Amino acid sequence: MIGGRKPITGRKPGDRRVRVERPHTPYFRYTGPNQLVAKREASLPRTPLERTLLRWKSWLIGRPLASAEEVGERLSKRLALPIFSSDAISSSAYATEEILRVLVLAGAGALLVSIEVAIAISILLAVVAISYRQVCNAFPGGGGAYAVARQELRPIVGLVAAAALLIDYVMTVAVSTSSAMDQLISILPGLDLVRLEVAVAVIALITIANLRGLRESGNIFAVPTYLFVGMALVIIASGLIHIATGTVTPLPPQPQAVAMGTETLGIVLILRAFASGSVALTGVEAIANGVPAFKPPEAKNAGNTMLAMAVLLGVIFIGVTVIARAYDIVPSVPLSGGPTVIALVAQTAFGSGTALFYIFQLATALILFLAANTSFNAFPRLAAILAEDGYFPRQFSFRGDRLAYSWGIILLAAIAAGLYVAFQGNTTSLIPLYSVGVFVCFTLSQSGMVVHWFRGRDSGWRWRLIVNASGALMTLVVLVIVLAEKFEHGAWIVAILIPAIVGVMLFINRQYAASTSHLALLGDYIVPAPNRQERAIVPVPSLNRAVVRALNVARSITDDVSAVFISEDPEQSADMRARWDRQVPGVPLVIVESPYRALAGPLMAYLDVLDRAWPPDKAEPITFVVIPEYVARHWWERILYNQSAQRLRSILLGRPHTVVVDVPYRRDDSPDEVDLAESADP
Repeated sequence: MIGGRKPITGRKPGDRRVRVERPHTPYFRYTGPNQLVAKREASLPRTPLERTLLRWKSWLIGRPLASAEEVGERLSKRLALPIFSSDAISSSAYATEEILRVLVLAGAGALLVSIEVAIAISILLAVVAISYRQVCNAFPGGGGAYAVARQELRPIVGLVAAAALLIDYVMTVAVSTSSAMDQLISILPGLDLVRLEVAVAVIALITIANLRGLRESGNIFAVPTYLFVGMALVIIASGLIHIATGTVTPLPPQPQAVAMGTETLGIVLILRAFASGSVALTGVEAIANGVPAFKPPEAKNAGNTMLAMAVLLGVIFIGVTVIARAYDIVPSVPLSGGPTVIALVAQTAFGSGTALFYIFQLATALILFLAANTSFNAFPRLAAILAEDGYFPRQFSFRGDRLAYSWGIILLAAIAAGLYVAFQGNTTSLIPLYSVGVFVCFTLSQSGMVVHWFRGRDSGWRWRLIVNASGALMTLVVLVIVLAEKFEHGAWIVAILIPAIVGVMLFINRQYAASTSHLALLGDYIVPAPNRQERAIVPVPSLNRAVVRALNVARSITDDVSAVFISEDPEQSADMRARWDRQVPGVPLVIVESPYRALAGPLMAYLDVLDRAWPPDKAEPITFVVIPEYVARHWWERILYNQSAQRLRSILLGRPHTVVVDVPYRRDDSPDEVDLAESADP
């Protein structure tokens, strides 16, 4: 225990008392011999500037949470649905439009096929959802397609799935934001002039919300998601009633509508429509990636949420497509400022310009913005898993103050915002990059699950294997279709990015493996006493209190201490020599004149010369470079000091057999400390 019992003599003879001092109590609590647990007070800032920044940070993202509070941050099914399913559900707002945008090339009659295409995509959705529900149960640790493919197939296949997922999550943010802006511009055309600025600002706000933690972001995003779902179901019910009663009145053509084409409606065009509409499946895998974020029982709650999401998405997607066909709705020209298909569908139930119409459009825009939130939860978790496995920089596995993976959140926001700006917010241009990664993940995860069931052969393994095999085959076919139909329109970029990202992850893994192997100790190795000689070099800018403290630190390390003074002025060198010999007689001073006014180069050359002069039959010594550093009182004062020290430190850190020691001298230190204590030999 730090501190302990100290006897105290009382006022009367023979009076004895004991005072128990526990200086650790404000900052630590003991859990065993030489083992402490830090309290929050141990991490509090010490300077006024740091305390001010902490107050602003706490206001922005909330108070720091302890690791033990992680269970309380987990999600119920009610909050998990809007967080992990907003991407999938929101895709119903633009999937129908993407189908119609292809079919319109063959004229008005081809639009009739849109319902059959939507039903085919919904069947695929059902198979994929059932398959991923099995992934939730078989891999409750999360990771989705990456975890399945890495364990059941091969690690390199898992990396392909991870790369595809990472691209998919970035594209989700960009596409959802672009589509949301289209919805807003449908009701506020003036926003088209500031499309990029508004979108980037919204991405920044979603980033801040996610930095506040899972539960807080769930509370923020739940209302828009459930509002969109509820109003969409009302629109579908109203449209189906009109269709059933024969009271449908087609909407008049829009001025910005795409012109009818004259192509032949063949299998190629239908496959293109299917490939474009398959964006409805994006985001389905997010729940399987974030199983640990659910409240116990995690796997069961995740699986039930998966089924609820699939049912809602299928109903809304098919319903919107049926109503769009019944009312002869045609999509608008991209970036024309015209209404979206979902906006025109809303007009069939609420009318144009009514309060309910504007509320639904706002809810649609919000859920599309918040669909990006699915990626903000899944991308950082996948990056953390990759970091723990050694394929991503390790800082991505660290949690921030609010138990969120802050590095992954910030990286995702930066890349997605840059991508949105690069494509000028054009949803149609972004869509071809979107589907490829999704179906790569679907195919690999289902293939991995086939191997999983075949190896395990648990109860009911045969029907599970059949479901996953069917899903793997169907998603593979769709992947081939998507690649073939969208390759020239941008899918080739994803085909290049996936192997490139895999190569980067393999490089990172090799670097970590090499450093781990280099640093590893054998289990039976006993650390011996030091057997190499040590020497200390103290670069000195002048003779002052900071230099005296650095010299005494160096002499506490070794007896072989020398100071080095680099100067471009011979007179200054002579003055320094005279003063040094008089005031510091116990430490030799080496003066290096630098006619080219360089500081770091001559010092490095001097250290190299010392190494070459060392006897070859002896082990090279450890050289301690002890750098005196003056620490100013205020942060703005520190700009004026220690520039040379920082430059020396950065150059010396990579030098072999060299240890850099910073010796700070603070302005608040007592002058007597140097005059009395440090002026004596150690």
